[in-house]
Amino acid sequence: MPEQQQKKLSQQEVVRLERDLAKFANMMDSVVRIPFTKQGVGADAALSTIPVAGDVAGFALTCYAIYKAKQIGVPQSKLNSVMKLALMDAVIGFIPVIGTIFDIFIRPSRRALTVVHEHIREEYQIQSDAHVLHPFLHESLERKQQTSAFWRNPLVAWIWLHIPDLLGAIVLVLILIAMWFGLSWLWYWFQGLNV
Repeated sequence: MPEQQQKKLSQQEVVRLERDLAKFANMMDSVVRIPFTKQGVGADAALSTIPVAGDVAGFALTCYAIYKAKQIGVPQSKLNSVMKLALMDAVIGFIPVIGTIFDIFIRPSRRALTVVHEHIREEYQIQSDAHVLHPFLHESLERKQQTSAFWRNPLVAWIWLHIPDLLGAIVLVLILIAMWFGLSWLWYWFQGLNV
């Protein structure tokens, strides 16, 4: 039976729905993120530390991501790979420790978001991905841009959308500086013992 035809959404509606899915995917798969990457750890990995119930909850929440994708009009045939990944994630999640580690790297909600983004690029010609990289900041920026020309400045908008990456980079630099000072101190201390 052919898949049902849906009323075509406006680009604004699609961006809003995809941003909602991105907020959900971030919560599930990358709340704590490595700066300038999409790799991180989220609620899915945290839930998997609770035997059985956490894996079932993680699977149910991934099904919600698939539901959001269907709202945007992504055909089921494109979502089958996401469903298989979610099932594999749930089954392997039952294995203590290995399941939790697996949850950090296998991210079905993030995969659903990728499938949705590929679909809307084809169907709606939406090329920008700013609304999915930092969905909470993007939503806030969109509200600010409606009332102020300052926030419509491309440089200001870029800085706003990359606050987490910039803060993460600063933290990494501070950690490297602290390690350098610590190693230097150890080196001098060790040299003093050998004199």
